[in-house]
Amino acid sequence: MPNIGLPEIIVILVIALIVVGPGRLPDVGAALGKSIREFRKASSDISEGTRLDASPVPPAAAQAPTPQPNVLAPPPQPNVLAPTPATAPAPVAAPPDPADDEPTNLPA
Repeated sequence: MPNIGLPEIIVILVIALIVVGPGRLPDVGAALGKSIREFRKASSDISEGTRLDASPVPPAAAQAPTPQPNVLAPPPQPNVLAPTPATAPAPVAAPPDPADDEPTNLPA
């Protein structure tokens, strides 16, 4: 990449002065500087966000591990084959016999 020297900078400023005009040249320069600052800040934020954190683990977290649940043993299951009192069917009474309706001990 070629180096930009003093003559090239003067040519760029003269062209900018002709295109923009002497009244608005400071405003354009300020806007250009602000844009460059925002671009640098955004690129540094991105590079900080993607950088891996290689800091050591704090000693408090390393000394007190949390107990892990036993994932190998399945949780206890209720016995679904034996009926429970809440789900047992109520006993059904036998239908009445029509012969029982007639009295058998009546005096004749």
